[in-house]
Amino acid sequence: MSLLEIFILGVALAMDAIAVSMANCMVYRNLRLRDYALMPLLFGGFQAGMPLIGYFAGGIFADIITKYSGIVIFVILGIVGGKMILECFVHKDEDNARNKTFSAGIILMQAIATSIDAFAVGIGFVAAQVDIAVAVLIIGVVTGALVIVAIFIGRKFGDIFGDKAGILGGVVLIIIGIKALI
Repeated sequence: MSLLEIFILGVALAMDAIAVSMANCMVYRNLRLRDYALMPLLFGGFQAGMPLIGYFAGGIFADIITKYSGIVIFVILGIVGGKMILECFVHKDEDNARNKTFSAGIILMQAIATSIDAFAVGIGFVAAQVDIAVAVLIIGVVTGALVIVAIFIGRKFGDIFGDKAGILGGVVLIIIGIKALI
């Protein structure tokens, strides 16, 4: 696999993380600097870590991960997306909307959910004889950089859509979860 192919794969793997990061920034208007820093770090870290795990432990867990990954992704993103939508109806005025709860735990769950498919990529890297260190570095950096861009875009859309951004963001997460089931 060439570096360009690994880069393109990194972009493809980052798509769910990008969508989730945008949704976070559209919905949660009270994010702190720590939250903004955690998104690219955790999403990039898990996108890089899962292929590494798949590369070394793929044969042992491949069947289980492949069989249940869609369900796990759907449940995690469905819960977070549903919570986003619900908070739009619970927090109706602008002051309350700014107090929607967001935590490192939410980012961690999202990072795990959006990176499960990267585990299978790691298994494929064994067969393709890919230099795993280079691959995980590229995938992690690409994901982190694209998540940073997504944060700015999400903030802008949050400003444009206001309270409706929560519904849109929640729906996006639920759609990603449903896509994982298919």
